[in-house]
Amino acid sequence: MNKSLPTEVSVSEAYARRKAEENLLFLDVREAFEVQTAHLEPDLHLPMQSISEKWSEIPRDQPLIVYCHHGMRSLQVTGFLRRKGFEQAQSMSGGIDAWSHEIDPSIPRY
Repeated sequence: MNKSLPTEVSVSEAYARRKAEENLLFLDVREAFEVQTAHLEPDLHLPMQSISEKWSEIPRDQPLIVYCHHGMRSLQVTGFLRRKGFEQAQSMSGGIDAWSHEIDPSIPRY
């Protein structure tokens, strides 16, 4: 586990990093129906239930911010990915709901 990176980042930090870091990858771990309601682009979508089979599809050489609706699933997935060697994986605290509230109100809240 990487001790130098916090497990969670705020939505404001995630937003600032998204603007500043070209290779930053956002991983959406919500269900498909949730993604149809609201999503961030561009991102990679792998529902939490599929992570244990598909984690190898995630690029290891990029910083990674994992998000879900409120931040609980993303925190679990971040822990799993860090145990698999994804040292740059971090969970976005508050999820897409906080992003909509604090960063981009055009993203629907549900």
